[in-house]
Amino acid sequence: MPLSILFASWGNPGNLNPFLTAARRLSRRGHRVRFLGEAAHHEETAKAGFDTLSWRRPPPMSPPDPDADDPVWEEIRVLLGQIMFGAAIDYAADTMDALRKERADAIVTNDFLAGPAIAAEASGIPCALLAPHVSVRPLDGVPCGTTGLIPSDEPSRQAEEQAARARFAELMSSYLPTLNRARAAFGLAPLKHIFDHYDRADRVFIGLSPAFDFPATNLPANLRYVGPLLDEPAWARPWTAPWSVSPTRPRILVSLSTSFQNQAALLRRIVAALGTIDIDAVVTVGPALEKETLQAPPNVSILHSAPHDTVMKEASLVVTHGGHGTVARSLVNGVPLLVIPMGRDQGDNAARVVARGAGLALDDSATEEQIVSAVGRLLAQPNFKAAAVRLGRAIEPDMTSSILETEIEAIAGRRWNRTA
Repeated sequence: MPLSILFASWGNPGNLNPFLTAARRLSRRGHRVRFLGEAAHHEETAKAGFDTLSWRRPPPMSPPDPDADDPVWEEIRVLLGQIMFGAAIDYAADTMDALRKERADAIVTNDFLAGPAIAAEASGIPCALLAPHVSVRPLDGVPCGTTGLIPSDEPSRQAEEQAARARFAELMSSYLPTLNRARAAFGLAPLKHIFDHYDRADRVFIGLSPAFDFPATNLPANLRYVGPLLDEPAWARPWTAPWSVSPTRPRILVSLSTSFQNQAALLRRIVAALGTIDIDAVVTVGPALEKETLQAPPNVSILHSAPHDTVMKEASLVVTHGGHGTVARSLVNGVPLLVIPMGRDQGDNAARVVARGAGLALDDSATEEQIVSAVGRLLAQPNFKAAAVRLGRAIEPDMTSSILETEIEAIAGRRWNRTA
């Protein structure tokens, strides 16, 4: 029986695209999908063929403090305090409005939105949290997210990870009263622990391949890895290759985020560094920057966008901020990576790439000389390419897995059976 699924999305294009990929898969199986999301994404979701509503009540997120001592930690604090928990009542109320317009058999919500999950629970509707990144809920045996750490048997490294985990749990727990106030506003009992929020969801989907993630010693019963969700974004433009005529000259793709992360200075250093090497490079700036803000040397082409799958089939190396979509797509195409994280989950993705030998990582303050050195190593040493190919082959089957659709049908079907 066809089901009605409501997707609640939030954030930048990097978050939207995995949701659109999942929605298309469900639509192809005959289900009706609606979107509740950012007003700025209304046109893209509508063009994809989905009825779309926009968030009305939640206020826009204020930018993190640019002078914070720890920019990554500051961004997490703002996201939790203003969006996930701080605006949970507003997101829940907008979700309730969408449900009054049309019933839903299940809700799939971004894992950083607690509000839609509250509305689903209050309405007796099955709910899945979709995380297009590493797990926010700490997993046994896996370093805490946002730390960029690699599992280690060294006591000092283990102590560092335990301290990071405790710090993160303390920050999350500080929002338990806020979450419980939102739950009470919709008639729900309070939670005892902040991570109970994840346990109450019918499913928590991690949009990664387990071959890419670090293995957990124990997984929560409701967690499922569903593989990378990597449809090409609608704003990617047709590709006319600007490479030189030399077939032996290495080709490099540079892509630093689809959203603004103050990346212009880093991009300029990368472009300047590549201008000193005997390579051809393409830099895609996406919707985050205007290509006119960058001055390119003759061997570097600056483009708004390009179909990354097509470009990567011709590339010897990808230089990226470390967003999971770009990283996974590079690996599936067998291309090693130079990852330069700028925040969010990017350090965690970089750690996984480095741990598997599929690339190198640099700090976002890396100099032109350091960038040139890392690029030289990645192009000269074939072990990076071999590791990327191995990891990509392990990831690829998960990209075509139907586990996400099957699991959503299962939880939604149980509700239909109860209410038939």
